Amino acid sequence: MLVFPNCKINLGLHILGKRDDGFHNLETVFYPVPLKDALEIQNTNSQFQITNSGIEATANAEDNICVKAYHLLKENFPQLPAVKMHLHKAIPTGAGLGGGSADGAFTLRLLNEKFQLQLSNDELIKYALELGSDCPFFIINKPCLAGSRGEILEEISLNLKGYKLFLVNPGIHINTGHAFSQLKKFTSASLKKIINQPIESWKNELTNDFEVSVFEQYPEIANIKAKLYEMGAVYASMSGSGSSVYGLFKQASSVNSEFPVNYFTAILPL
Repeated sequence: MLVFPNCKINLGLHILGKRDDGFHNLETVFYPVPLKDALEIQNTNSQFQITNSGIEATANAEDNICVKAYHLLKENFPQLPAVKMHLHKAIPTGAGLGGGSADGAFTLRLLNEKFQLQLSNDELIKYALELGSDCPFFIINKPCLAGSRGEILEEISLNLKGYKLFLVNPGIHINTGHAFSQLKKFTSASLKKIINQPIESWKNELTNDFEVSVFEQYPEIANIKAKLYEMGAVYASMSGSGSSVYGLFKQASSVNSEFPVNYFTAILPL
């Protein structure tokens, strides 16, 4: 069986404070984006194995979230047979797009379907949270207002059809833990209220709290956001803790601008 794990962008990201467990309470909107990896799972007569291709392909199975997802289910479903996985990466890693989280969540979903484990969405979400804070979103995979660590999800009716997304990643790897430690600005405004306003108002009100410290450390990322606005973006922002930056453009607008050849860029319909 073959699935295509998609990534996400964050529309606004407010850090509300540090928790006793070391995580942070946050508020954000996750929005699914049609930039996708490919994950195939097949039965095998031999032992479990995984192969990789694409962006930053690695043979280190211990760090692969798909492998972790398999063994997580195997603990409670010992009848789960050995499988052969192949993961092709097209989503930039360490980029604030949730590509790894999507791969882990889609592994859970695919194993549940393929081997008829009969897990409900709520049960899959609990397993996904053990893999990472962003993983539960990809079980639902629809626009959601997220709270707590990002696992408390409320589906919302936000629809960005009529816009296209210009996604830019400069290849800078941002360590999420370090990004949290460098936070300098916290937003108290209600994200739910802001996201329901006209998109044209987002430029001045819909903020990502990570931008202040990340832009200070990496001016190159700040320049990408400024360039997207120069190109005519209705709204532009860094996604997650970076380093990807995106711009929302009206569908009819022409987007013609060259970033350095070492940048990853994609124009995607929404």
